[in-house]
Amino acid sequence: MKKKALDILLILLAAVFYAPVASSQTIVDRLLAQADSARLEYDFSSAAAFCQKVIDIDSTAVGKVEDLMIMSRNGEAMMGFCSRPTPIARRTFPLKDFFLYYPLTNQSWRKSPNQLDSLGGGPLSQAIFYPEGSKEIYYSAADDEGIRNIYKTALTDSLWSVPMLINEQLTSSSDEIYPMLSPDGESLYFASKGLYGMGGYDLYVSKWNPETGDWDVPVNMGFPYSSPYDDFLFVNSEDGKYSLFASNRECGKDSVRIYVLEYDSMPVREAVTNPKDLKSLASLMPARDPSRMDNGAAVEDTGSSSEETSKYIDKIKEVRLLRDSLFRFNNGLDALRSEYSSAPDEKKAELSQTIQEKELMLPALNKALQAASKELQAIEMEFLANGIVIDASKLQARADREVVVARTGYTFSRNSYGPAPELKIKKPERKFDYSFMILPEGRFAEDNTLPEGIVYQIQMFTQSRKATVAELKGLSPVFEKKAGSKYICSVGVFRTYADALANLNKVKKQGFRTAEIRAYKDGDLISVSAAREQEASRLYTVAFYPSDGQSLPEGAMDIIKRFGTDVSKSMDSGSVVFKVGPFHDKSEAEELMEALKALGSGDCRVSDQ
Repeated sequence: MKKKALDILLILLAAVFYAPVASSQTIVDRLLAQADSARLEYDFSSAAAFCQKVIDIDSTAVGKVEDLMIMSRNGEAMMGFCSRPTPIARRTFPLKDFFLYYPLTNQSWRKSPNQLDSLGGGPLSQAIFYPEGSKEIYYSAADDEGIRNIYKTALTDSLWSVPMLINEQLTSSSDEIYPMLSPDGESLYFASKGLYGMGGYDLYVSKWNPETGDWDVPVNMGFPYSSPYDDFLFVNSEDGKYSLFASNRECGKDSVRIYVLEYDSMPVREAVTNPKDLKSLASLMPARDPSRMDNGAAVEDTGSSSEETSKYIDKIKEVRLLRDSLFRFNNGLDALRSEYSSAPDEKKAELSQTIQEKELMLPALNKALQAASKELQAIEMEFLANGIVIDASKLQARADREVVVARTGYTFSRNSYGPAPELKIKKPERKFDYSFMILPEGRFAEDNTLPEGIVYQIQMFTQSRKATVAELKGLSPVFEKKAGSKYICSVGVFRTYADALANLNKVKKQGFRTAEIRAYKDGDLISVSAAREQEASRLYTVAFYPSDGQSLPEGAMDIIKRFGTDVSKSMDSGSVVFKVGPFHDKSEAEELMEALKALGSGDCRVSDQ
């Protein structure tokens, strides 16, 4: 009876003790839901405020709320740099094949999984863009950890190059999908979940830098292209008229909406401070939609006559048409130059003559565009001189609507899939992986030489004959060394005793019950106790090899100073290297290494002394 009473008392005490915790957790969950709801309504300041309340209530929830806080702050910052593109059309399509409705070459989409994308990309990334005749392909595929990155392969002679990540700056800790080159090849558009953004997939553009021969740091395209939802597959049409992208911001789970915008080579950025206005901007309702048509005057009472207004609008359209013509002309000229580079000698003379004739026409086209632009500015100055205040946005909208009508709207047409790619890809140079692994079939190390310094191995067995692969029981890499008439087999190369110890039981469970840890210094066997003493006093250095071969990048010294250590400059195999250290703590050295790597201006590694 006494025991039962004691049990009841303990239950009551537990209820009293844990009740506040449960109540606090409920409040935290509610605030997190409110924060995410506010973010999805474009109310980023409120979302950040809810996140801060979570931290104020429960300081241990910082990790849980951190990502949501970052997305909210990013969205708040990007509200200051919004574009106002002219929507032409929008339409909802099934998620499984929406990309087939883009105005691209027929049969240029190849279904995933395929030769390049062997795993496929789930509901969003379901195909790669590979038009027939392409000499380079940018595509998204999953790495060993299942994260989708952007790769490139190029045709060299009859073989395609080994697919490579394009660069560190366009590779995040999360997925990148749908890379698409602009028609001029100078911009690469793609969607990412891991770069600076406000949630879901955002749209980014990276510009080709001819000086470095690489892609520059990608820039978030901002509102209304990016949003708190998933936005992806941005494309500029080859005719220079349209920009298109897809989003699920106003769709169900299994659908996606394609937005068609009038191409704008010189977008103007402005701040949008009201969340409702921002959400309205992000809806991208086409101006020709009857519910959004402005049936009133194009301008408010400005004092200008309808003749002056019409003259202004006509000039806007003239500038735009000249700009479009020049864009298409340059694209055609680039195509001729590309054709010339690979044409047979007998055709080069003819192509050269055509290119020269067209190049002679360029100055006249540029001059016409400059003259029309000056006339447009002159009309605007005349308005100002007469004290007339024009509403440029309304006049621009009216011009947009008239251009849309003249084009008879936009028609979506469905393309077909192309056949699965069959590329002859150059075989990569295989590099042996010396990290400890348990595989379906064990592997002997390609090189039995141990690295310099203190290392540990797990000795598996000793026998009078060479071991077979079957005897390795899936372990890799196995080092086999002959000592007298015996063969000693050991597995792994571990830099710390702790790492070797953490894997010892894994080796024993494979059937090597007598396995034990052995220590080596510069390849020679030493006692484990001596190795552990030297390991405790080991010093580490961070070596930085600058990409320009000369100097540390901007900001590197500020980072190094925070670690309170010395830096020296020396030569290593003909290359300049900056050595920072020493560090007693390897994790501290690795922290500095990661900070320097983030600058993206050189190679960085940690070594022990």
